[in-house]
This record gives sequence, structure tokens and C-alpha cells, in this order.
Amino acid sequence: MDEVNTNNASLPSAIIEARDVTKTYHTGFLDVKALSGINMSLFEGEMVVLLGPSGSGKSTLLNILGGLDRPTSGQVIFRGQELTRFDDHALTLYRRDHVGFVFQFYNLVASLTALENVALVTEIAHNPMPAFEALSAVGLSERVNHFPSELSGGEQQRVAIARAIAKRPEILMCDEPTGALDSKTGIRVLEAIEDTNRNLGTTTAIITHNATVADMADRVIILADGKISEIRENPKRKKPKELSW
Repeated sequence: MDEVNTNNASLPSAIIEARDVTKTYHTGFLDVKALSGINMSLFEGEMVVLLGPSGSGKSTLLNILGGLDRPTSGQVIFRGQELTRFDDHALTLYRRDHVGFVFQFYNLVASLTALENVALVTEIAHNPMPAFEALSAVGLSERVNHFPSELSGGEQQRVAIARAIAKRPEILMCDEPTGALDSKTGIRVLEAIEDTNRNLGTTTAIITHNATVADMADRVIILADGKISEIRENPKRKKPKELSW
């Protein structure tokens, strides 16, 4: 059984926990086990990097924690509530009210400006941040009226981050947010994610196969073959500008 050290005094309480989580995909006559008995927690306000190669199960785990997928067995607990007992409507509300998502590909609406893309979220959130404020937080106050086609890849990803944080989520889940970007642009995106974590106190999980990114996290959870192979704490978080790949 994989276990997480929860003795760090700076991380006093778990916001979400996975308990003996498994995920098996059925494809024809084959059963593919994506996760095998995962036990881990994300703590209030921390930044965690989930590190591993393609096929290690990290995206599957993030999708389950984010309520985008269901485990085959095990429990996911968010603030004392068992997500694995939620019906589809309750999971939709969980995603809407508590989780922000950032994906490798930006999923922006091409016919809307940056401001309008972010406003899509603020219209349905309970206590949203103004769209302009969210874009300013990621350094795009001068690009709010530009369409995605008029923005660079890094700028589009920062619009996606602004959209995710505009609803003031308790958890920000980022799946390979720099995977389609060069190093210089990727670092700018990581700075926007770090600013969200530090300034808003948003619990942040970043999936990556890039081991260098792990240096900016409080903790690193390494996955291999659907299992947690190692969990380590960084004695000091590096700034994104200190990273290179």
C-alpha cells in the first residue's frame, strides 16, 4: 500500500484523499489496469507535481480526483464527502464549484475574445473573480480583447489558467500545461500557475513528464505502472525562472 507522510506541519489538513483507488479499462477481451491501489492526499494550499511517463496513470488519477472520471474501486474523499458516492449531477456541481482545470490544449472558444472566454466561467460560478481581474492576474490585461488566433500559445494557455481561476476554485488541476510549449513560454505559464498558488492559496496539482518542473513543487508524487513509486518533499521550492529544460 502506498502511504503519504502527513506530518508536515505546514500542510495541516487534506482537502482531498484517494483511498485504495483502482481503475481498470475494459477493451475487447483485455482488461487494462490504469491504477492499482492508490493512496494519497492533496493538502490545503500546497503545490504538488504528479510525475511519470506516459501510461503511468497520472492523468487517470487527476481525472478521478477532479470528478471527470470514476474509479473502478476505492474512495475519493473531498472535505469529508465521498465523491465516489456522488451521482452525475452532484459530480457536475463539484467540478463547477470547487475545481479548476487546465489542460495541455487550451480549449478556448475561437469566436470569443480572451475576456469573453473567461466570462463564460464567471457567469456560472457562485463567487467569481471579475474576468478582467483574472486575466490581469496572469499578465494579460492588455490582451483582453484579442481572439485566440491573435494570441501566442503561451498567451492562450494563460487565458485558460485565467478561466480556471476566475471561479476561485479550491483545487487547480493542470494536465501537462506546458506540454505543447517551448521552455521560455512554458516558464511564463508556470509562473502564472505559481502566482495562483501563492497569492490565492489554491491547492494545485500539476501533471507532467518533465522532471525539471518537479523542483517548483512542495511535494512530488512519482507514478509508474499505475502505482505510486515514490513521494518526496522538496526542501525548498524553486521559482519557475530557475528552471530550464
